[in-house]
Amino acid sequence: MNSPRDGLTGALPVIAAAPVGDLRNLVLDTLGREICAGAVAPDSTFTIESIESRFHVSRPVVREALRVLEALGLVAPKRRVGMRVRPHTDWNVYDLQVIRWRLAGPSRVAQLRSLTELRGAIEPAAARLAATRAHLNQASDLVGLAGRMWAAGKAGDLPEFLRLDLQFHRLVLEMSGNEMFAQLHHLVEEVLRGRAQYNLMPQFPAEEALEWHVEIATAIQTGNADRAAQSMARITQRALAEMSSIWDRDLQTPPRDA
Repeated sequence: MNSPRDGLTGALPVIAAAPVGDLRNLVLDTLGREICAGAVAPDSTFTIESIESRFHVSRPVVREALRVLEALGLVAPKRRVGMRVRPHTDWNVYDLQVIRWRLAGPSRVAQLRSLTELRGAIEPAAARLAATRAHLNQASDLVGLAGRMWAAGKAGDLPEFLRLDLQFHRLVLEMSGNEMFAQLHHLVEEVLRGRAQYNLMPQFPAEEALEWHVEIATAIQTGNADRAAQSMARITQRALAEMSSIWDRDLQTPPRDA
């Protein structure tokens, strides 16, 4: 019989066993999604035995999954109890798994907002640096990407536009010459993918947005740091404005039990 304090059993369903190679990922992904979605409250506790029983898996499989969750800051061992769910302030919110779990749950809007605001802080600075540090061949590649983005945007080919847009912004971060900016490319990619996945992008990108991408590429190629930063800032500010109505509406929505 489950202990009353066992936060990950009881109301949550028993999970059928998956193929052996997927067991660890099944446990990890299910628990990660539940914790990030708030289905399991912070400070809830659970035992390794309860996870074994729920997923019908061995103790080593459970320990491997919990080791990852602990490294991500989602859980921590609690003496004589087992594991404790940590508050979101302790999570490694830059980790790609945590981001995707949050995007998959009810905190999706908050996650998109955080990513969009972060993007607005780092990308203009990266574009400024790229204008002073980029190699000529990289700058030429960026100009080519901007041209292909223009064509895809005008044609309303969203999958191709997104593919090129991801390459464009990743290349700008790499061209900054700052390895820490470059490592943040997956954060930018997640917000761009999130907008497309949740139908938050128009079929035909705005004319000025297409022009700004061309301006960024040209400014970086010619070494105009101010113009590169300003044009990138316009892109990120527009994205923030386009999505602000979504989180404003989310904040105005009363709780279900209100």
